Amino acid sequence: MFHSIEELIVQSKNYDSVAALMIATEIALTGRSREEILQLMERNLTVMEQSIIEGVAGVTSVTGLTGGDAARMNAYLSAGEFLSGEIILNAVRNAIAVNEVNAKMGLVCATPTAGSAGVVPGVLMACREPLGMTRAQQLDFLFVAGAFGLVMANNASISGAEGGCQAEIGSASAMAAAALVWAKGGSAEQSAQAVAITLKNMMGLICDPVAGLVEVPCVKRNALGSSQAFISADMALAGIKSVIPADEVIAAMYQVGRQMPAIFKETAEGGLAMTPTAQRLTKEMMGTE
Repeated sequence: MFHSIEELIVQSKNYDSVAALMIATEIALTGRSREEILQLMERNLTVMEQSIIEGVAGVTSVTGLTGGDAARMNAYLSAGEFLSGEIILNAVRNAIAVNEVNAKMGLVCATPTAGSAGVVPGVLMACREPLGMTRAQQLDFLFVAGAFGLVMANNASISGAEGGCQAEIGSASAMAAAALVWAKGGSAEQSAQAVAITLKNMMGLICDPVAGLVEVPCVKRNALGSSQAFISADMALAGIKSVIPADEVIAAMYQVGRQMPAIFKETAEGGLAMTPTAQRLTKEMMGTE
């Protein structure tokens, strides 16, 4: 069992990969067999795939506040006149799709939470074909993401109500970045650098959902988080290192989350939730004056 990124890196040297270490950790923690653990992760992967397909086809949330953006991004991609790289925009579309399905009360896989469920699957589904990933490698991608996420969850937080959106979208983006580095053949150390780079950039991000719903700005933050994962991974693979080690960055994120005012932690009492438009929409949805 590893309790820090540093321990994760050291212990992974005794296994074929970080994914193998995470599977061994799951066996030790849950008592499940390797086959059972792989079956459960296969189920997760299937749910991720289905939520993206559903979202890209076009859905609308229960409130009508969000929906249709994944379909719009898909049409924009099909037109072929985009500015950003196609793989990044595919991830953006996928991430939006998952969170639009979540907003309509559909089935998603929390990675690490429902509110941040779009980032990891969005990134994976965008890179698996360009990187020629097998099904087994796709499962390993999720195990690698989970390994780094486990450290963040245990040493900081993955809850917006506890640590702000830095804890949700930030952690999800860092998990995706770490797994991307692995998928491209990078080392565990480089994955750790990607984690640090991502969290440093997203540190202090508040959780300010309009009307207290996981829709605005959550859906679009998943989209931007998925793009952050690719940039962080490329920086790490290029040999760029974080001056502050990943474990210290995670500790700093935890401290920032503890010091963050309650109005910025999923209470809908600050930030975008208190703008005039947000207040109007809240009253309309709640049927109040």
